[in-house]
Amino acid sequence: MAFIIRTLIAADWPAIKEIYQQGIDTGDATYETQAPEAEALKGKFLDELQLVADDNGQVIGWAMLSAVSSRCVYGGVAETSIYVHSGYHGRGIGRALLSSLVSLSEKLGFWTLQAQIFPENKASVALHEQQGFRRIGYREKLGKRNGIWRDVLFLERRSLVAGNN
Repeated sequence: MAFIIRTLIAADWPAIKEIYQQGIDTGDATYETQAPEAEALKGKFLDELQLVADDNGQVIGWAMLSAVSSRCVYGGVAETSIYVHSGYHGRGIGRALLSSLVSLSEKLGFWTLQAQIFPENKASVALHEQQGFRRIGYREKLGKRNGIWRDVLFLERRSLVAGNN
């Protein structure tokens, strides 16, 4: 399979929303139950860190970072979001997206990336660990999704180059 990783363009938002809804529908990706409209989605993520996997003009996955805080001291800390179209799982798309996102974040000076993942989402946990994330915590009953308490694994990746000087 030949796909490329590229920067998101405005025309990608409908596909991003669709792929996000596919992840939501699994029940193991997020607390959300309905994908927000494109405008609301855009506001959640850092503009310079928005990547898509493109297969001949079709968006088949996306990865973005969101700020963990508006305080300036946390300017180099962000949280990952990564979703792959359900028809393309297991083809290395998530690995390529996350690897590219990590590389780009380091070029832009981010020193810590974090992820909060439901323990049942074993593929996402494994993907993050393969990219150097380590488990640093387990948050029990952090929130409810559809009335059911959900636990969350907290993972972190420290940059080997950014923010170390």
